[in-house]
Amino acid sequence: MQAAVLSAFGGPEALGVEEVTTPSGRPGHTLVRLRSAALNWHDVLVRQGRYGSTLPHIPGADGAGVDVASGAEVIILPSLWWGENEDAPSADWQILGDHTHGTYAQYIAVPSDVVFPKPAGLSWAEAAALPLVGVTAFRALVSRGNLRAGESLLITGAGGGVAPAAVGIAAALGALPFVTSSTEEKIARAIEGGAIAGVSYRSDSWPDDARALSPQGAGFDVVLDTVGNWPESIRSLKPGGRLVVLGASRAQVAPVEIRPFYFGQYSILGTTLGSPADFRGLLDLMATTTLAAPLVDREFALADVVSAHRYLEDGGAFGKIVLTID
Repeated sequence: MQAAVLSAFGGPEALGVEEVTTPSGRPGHTLVRLRSAALNWHDVLVRQGRYGSTLPHIPGADGAGVDVASGAEVIILPSLWWGENEDAPSADWQILGDHTHGTYAQYIAVPSDVVFPKPAGLSWAEAAALPLVGVTAFRALVSRGNLRAGESLLITGAGGGVAPAAVGIAAALGALPFVTSSTEEKIARAIEGGAIAGVSYRSDSWPDDARALSPQGAGFDVVLDTVGNWPESIRSLKPGGRLVVLGASRAQVAPVEIRPFYFGQYSILGTTLGSPADFRGLLDLMATTTLAAPLVDREFALADVVSAHRYLEDGGAFGKIVLTID
């Protein structure tokens, strides 16, 4: 089979399409003929060696295709060996494409409990774009953040992969989503996707600017921080608000003033990729509400994986970047 193989850690050019051995089916696993694979920033970190993958390695967390045994159209949840505890993953948990070969290939064998029916009406690209960002946003907002209808939500970084999914989920729940972004164009795109309004985070005053947009200017019930701006995000919360954190691309350490924090009755909730139960909740939400398909920015052929990674790192995409697999 054809696969995009990482032969050394480094930049996009470290990836190359090669002929490799097709995996075989084994007990407890499902062999999938992939039709699409979506890119995530996580794939860049794998390519750079941040997860210590054994080389040569096939990256890729997200994928959709056909169950070889049954002929059913399926999508793959890249959350492997979560375990029985819904509060947090097991010690064996990992993301598909970290230490097991991923979805940048024509075939993949994955544990059967992470294979789900492809939602009706989604294209192959949309289906591949759904699992990682969809389940991450669902767990952050629903399972961890307990976002409810009528509550206000601020999402930092409107152009990131998770943010469009979070806007859609919040709107489907009946909540009021707002965003921050680096450009007015991305804010406008977020509004097209269901956000109410947004502010530029390039201004030092963005927490106060965002707070002014919230209902009665009181601050937000929930802030979804995808980048690590804890002090600024807390400034945007209303008293008693919840800060849900799932990223650290802009900061690895977050200084928080303790006294204002506890007098403000705030909560900080850590979260990451969700469980199979979270994913079932997301699929149920799609089936019972107006939650739209994931936004796909651009598609590349598997042979153009280097260009796809360069495009991802350029940061100009709004929505997901997808590899089509023949």
